[in-house]
Amino acid sequence: MLDVAVIEEPAAAEASLDPIRSRILAALAEPGSAAMLAARLGLPRQKVNYHLKELERHGLVELAEERRKGNVTERVFHATAASYVISPSALAAVSPDPSRAPDQLSARWLLALGARLVQEVGTLLTGASRAGKRVATFGIDAEVRFASAADRTAFADELSQAVAALVSRYHDESAPGGRSNRVVVGLHQIPGTASPAGRPPASGAEKGQGTESAPEQEARE
Repeated sequence: MLDVAVIEEPAAAEASLDPIRSRILAALAEPGSAAMLAARLGLPRQKVNYHLKELERHGLVELAEERRKGNVTERVFHATAASYVISPSALAAVSPDPSRAPDQLSARWLLALGARLVQEVGTLLTGASRAGKRVATFGIDAEVRFASAADRTAFADELSQAVAALVSRYHDESAPGGRSNRVVVGLHQIPGTASPAGRPPASGAEKGQGTESAPEQEARE
């Protein structure tokens, strides 16, 4: 079972979003048959069996084993992954495109970058899985608490300069057999956090991080 699987097909995405099928996927973190799942979830076996067939058809669950019980063969399934992410590619023409309005101060642009990251890494994982290969990736996850908006601005400036310097040092447009990689660095407030006084942290525009007023930035986003 994979830790995370990316759903790229619209039909598979639709199947995974069905409330009953979502419960079945969660229950199949441990292998189970239709009868076992019906008991776990408190649902009729026939209904569970129908949804299992749909999930299997879209590759979200797979057969783990078959058990003979008298004249009956019990099919035991497990989910193909512990968790799932729906790729923006499932939305086709309306998926986010960061190139439409690149803006380092826009939260919506950051969201579009994240969506593109899911889409591209998902495509890589799908291709690598079919070829029986691994995907070369690297990620950084860190948490930083700023004392002020000015510190946040300074951090963003230094981070931009550091990334630009590294890209300039290692980028080789003419390298024979070179492979292009994408670098995405994101910085955002963690949802649900607040300032020590209980007041929601001010936005960058409110404390002078951007060049626009808050209404102007909100209108743009």
